[in-house]
Amino acid sequence: MSETFTLAPDGIPPSEIAQRTLHTGAKMPGIGLGTFGSDRFSHEEIAKAVREAIACGYRHIDCASVYGNETHIGEVLAEVLASGEVKREELWITSKVWNDKHSEVRASCEQSIADLQVGYLDLYLTHWPFPNFHPPGCDIDSRSPHAKPYIHENFMKTWRQMEELVDAGLTKHIGTSNMTVPKMKLVLRDARIQPACNEMELHPHFQQEELFKLCIDNSIAPIGFCPIGSPTRPDRDKTEDDTVDIEDPVVGEIAKRLGVHPAVVCVAWAVQRGQTPIPFSVFRNEFLSNLNSGRGKVLSDEDIQALSKVDKNNRLIKGHVFLWKDGQDWDALWDMNGEVTPA
Repeated sequence: MSETFTLAPDGIPPSEIAQRTLHTGAKMPGIGLGTFGSDRFSHEEIAKAVREAIACGYRHIDCASVYGNETHIGEVLAEVLASGEVKREELWITSKVWNDKHSEVRASCEQSIADLQVGYLDLYLTHWPFPNFHPPGCDIDSRSPHAKPYIHENFMKTWRQMEELVDAGLTKHIGTSNMTVPKMKLVLRDARIQPACNEMELHPHFQQEELFKLCIDNSIAPIGFCPIGSPTRPDRDKTEDDTVDIEDPVVGEIAKRLGVHPAVVCVAWAVQRGQTPIPFSVFRNEFLSNLNSGRGKVLSDEDIQALSKVDKNNRLIKGHVFLWKDGQDWDALWDMNGEVTPA
């Protein structure tokens, strides 16, 4: 039996953290805790981090069925809610439908709700716009023999199922993840219920200005993963050409002046730019300092301007395992020619 959940005396009041107003009028906490452990941390370690993070003031938890830890996190969430210290409506819980469930969206959503023990979701995302499966922990050369490119008509069949989740009250909002500008424009054209959020890789060395602006202009809240450059991302996503955000001299100079870790600068930049970062950590000092970055104006306007100039277009999560043809490079997934990459 675990000890009774209580709020941490050194925690940060959730009311002091930035909020995002979605197109529905709902408020989403402007910083969250990611729960993808990259096979480097156990499900138990991640669940413990969720428990401690909520105690410290986090109210936004970003989950996904493919992470394999939703049942563990659900036990923590049930304990938190049973304590009476935090009400369900104070939490923002996100999950995602995995690629092999694009034709079984409702069943996938209901399973996540049951595993997380929360009654409903605040946000449910399509994890990737491809129905291409890969086994957990596979290497960079893994390919599904049934892999397909993005086919808009097929994706809209999945999106119609997503819309039905809102109708049924299973989730308050739906959204996308790992999209591109041309794909998003097609979804906006054809959706009955538009995405409330788009989860995307965002950090100082990969600012995705065009997609970010498209989201903002269409009242889609950008949620940024890898906000500090994801040093614990899977090895298959690492290449020798990758840059390291927290080693950037501009980031370092600002951090030194403020007396903080460079990661704090990256998270604060994300919050003040208008995206919602979801940094992952199982270490209390790290996720507490990350949350503190969403509290007020940490960076000056001059800092934000300086950081806008360090973009290196360095995508870290390249997605090789979702490729559908022999001999393709990962850029085929990201519509680098400005239109949806053909089959």
